[in-house]
Amino acid sequence: MRAMRAEQFSGYEALKLVELPKPTVSDGKVLLRITAAGVTPLDYTILSGKFHTTKVPLVLGNEGAGVVEAGGGTNFPAGARVMFWGTYGAFEDGTYSEWLAVRKQDLCLIPDNIDDVSAAGIPVAYLTAQVALSRADFREGKTVLAPAIGGSVGNAVTQMARALGAKHAISSTTSHAKAKQAKALGFNEVIDTSLEHLGDGVRRITDGYGADIVIDGIGGEVLSEALAALASEGSLTTLGYSASRKAIIDVTSLIVPQASIWSLNMFLQPQRVLTDAWNVIVSLLKSGAIKPIVAKTFPLAEATDALRHLIEGSQSDSCRRHRKSCRSSYPAMSWQEITAHRT
Repeated sequence: MRAMRAEQFSGYEALKLVELPKPTVSDGKVLLRITAAGVTPLDYTILSGKFHTTKVPLVLGNEGAGVVEAGGGTNFPAGARVMFWGTYGAFEDGTYSEWLAVRKQDLCLIPDNIDDVSAAGIPVAYLTAQVALSRADFREGKTVLAPAIGGSVGNAVTQMARALGAKHAISSTTSHAKAKQAKALGFNEVIDTSLEHLGDGVRRITDGYGADIVIDGIGGEVLSEALAALASEGSLTTLGYSASRKAIIDVTSLIVPQASIWSLNMFLQPQRVLTDAWNVIVSLLKSGAIKPIVAKTFPLAEATDALRHLIEGSQSDSCRRHRKSCRSSYPAMSWQEITAHRT
C-alpha cells in the first residue's frame, strides 16, 4: 500500500511517498480502507521535531475516515463508513496511508448526511470542543468565547456552543475580510480584532457581562486578552498555542472575578469521556445543527503540499508575528483552508 511517511523529523522534505505492507487484523483492531485524512498542525509539529514521539520513521495523520474491510464485528460491519481519532500519526502509524488497522473503541459511524472528506476533519476539532465544553461545565444559557473563528477548535466550539443553547457563542478574527466571511457563513457574534480589542468586543456583545467560558487554542496575547473578558466565576481552558507558547497573565484578571484557568490534553481523556462526546456530536451532525466546512482537498501523494498550505497559507497575523513559535500542539485548521487528502 502507499503511505506518506516521515523518514525523520526534520521538516517537509522528510515526508516521502513509500510502499508498505498492508496491515492485517490482529489484537482486536479493525482494518480500514482510508478514504480521507484530516491534515492538522499537529502533523507539522511532529514532522518538524517539536513533539515527543519515539517512533521513526512514522506515517503521519492523526484523524481520518474510512470504510471497514474486516474485524469490525456487528457494530462496525464490513462496508461501514467510520471516522476516528487517537494516537495515530503521533505514537503509531497514522492516516496518511491507504489502509490502517484501528482500535474498535476509536471508531465512530459516520452519519449518512456527512461525506467522508468532511468526516475526516471532524474528530479532532469537535471532540476537543465537546470535551472542553463539558469539562468547563457548559450549560444552556452560558456565554462562550472561542477565539479564532478560522481555527478548527474555535469554529467547532462556536458551533457546538450555539447548537447546545449558549446565550452567546462568540469568536474572533484578526482580519476584516475573515469577519465578513464568517458572517456570511452564519457566525454573527465574531469580533474583528483589527477594529476593537477582544475584551471590548465581548463586553459589547454581552452588555458588559463577559464570558462564562473561554476555550482558547491560540495562546500568546490572545489568551491574555481572553482572560480579561471572563465574567464573574468564569473559566478559561487552554488547549493549544498556535500563536505562542508563552502568555503574560495579569493575575487580577483571575482574582477580581474569582475566575479559573484550566488545561486540556485530549490524549489523556478516558474512553467514557470520548464516548459521551461522540454521542453529542453525532446527534448534532444528524440534525444539521453543526456542519464541518471543507475548502480544499489534496491527493495522498501531495500531502506535503497540503501541510504547506495549512501551515504557511493560513497563518494569522499574530501567528506571523511569532513565526518561530507558531506551531500548534493541537490541530487548528482553518475553515477557509481545511484540507483532507483522498487516497
